[in-house]
Amino acid sequence: MGGFKFKPEKVLTELSQFSEQLLQSVHTLQQLDEIQVGQTPKEIIYREDKLQLFHYQRDETHQTQLGKPLLICYALVNRPYMVDLDRRRSFIKRLLALGLDIYLIDWGYPDAADRYLDMDDYINGYLANCVDQVLKDSGQDQLNLLGICQGGTLSLCYTALNPDKVKNLITMVTPVDFKTPDNMLSHLAQQIDIDLAVNTYGNIPGAMLNDAYNALMPMRLGLQKNLNTPRKLQNTASALNYLRMEKWINDSPDQAGEMFRQFLTSFFKQNSFINNTTVVGDRCVDLQQITQPLLNVFGSSDHLVPPSASRALKGLTRSEDYHEYEVASGHIGVFVSEKSQSEVAPKLANWLKQHE
Repeated sequence: MGGFKFKPEKVLTELSQFSEQLLQSVHTLQQLDEIQVGQTPKEIIYREDKLQLFHYQRDETHQTQLGKPLLICYALVNRPYMVDLDRRRSFIKRLLALGLDIYLIDWGYPDAADRYLDMDDYINGYLANCVDQVLKDSGQDQLNLLGICQGGTLSLCYTALNPDKVKNLITMVTPVDFKTPDNMLSHLAQQIDIDLAVNTYGNIPGAMLNDAYNALMPMRLGLQKNLNTPRKLQNTASALNYLRMEKWINDSPDQAGEMFRQFLTSFFKQNSFINNTTVVGDRCVDLQQITQPLLNVFGSSDHLVPPSASRALKGLTRSEDYHEYEVASGHIGVFVSEKSQSEVAPKLANWLKQHE
């Protein structure tokens, strides 16, 4: 019979190479200091509970070219320094260089005191207050709003409820239809007893959510990733790139229990954008109230928010200036890849300048 032939010498060579990489990775790690992220200069202009609102500083070479400020609303489930990971891969830094005046919401780390915060608190409370603070700080009557992932879902809700305060809306890797057939995260969410989880844990542990994300691609994010780790730690530059990403992946805040319950129930279980049944506090969210220019950005190989989940936004609003921008990348590559620096950031900046 033909087929696979076991070659001991090849196995020995590969094991030897792996051992060398492992030893080199230990040496590299011994030379490194604390991993730094989010280093673009910024100042805190507003605090509320765990939340901080940042305004990014511009140097003399980064002059603002837009009158309206840009507020970035990140997801609750991860830390926002993904958009400012390092000096070479900083989405924020690139946007500043392109003339944007940038503010960003850092939701912080919820604890037991935040157990009962809900969608009303986050959207009609925290997000609404941040918008007002940005308008006050910038002296403008409207701003541009950029929502990322879950933050895009929150931004859609806010804009529908407060259309007069948003000049232009950008959604990036944002789920809208939460029940597309290719949405693996949605299939997993359908199996969760949300009430049992929240009643048991109170706040949902961030580490548990990380395990859920990894379970979507167990070979790639488990075995294959671990086997490749020594190779990525062989030199300082490669190690820093890898470790900054690992720091972000594992720096997952716990989720306020009631917010988690309401968000999963409304969107993952009831698919409320598609069924027009979204309610925040005592107000119904009607996406038809969104009439401003809208740019919808998504990754072609995103396994967390597949393109079909984002494309569903088309036709749900009354915007007559709706555009889609598909990036050839995954969920995170939209923000940290070379394409992000050379194509995505300029695309966003140019679009905003055209809609000033």
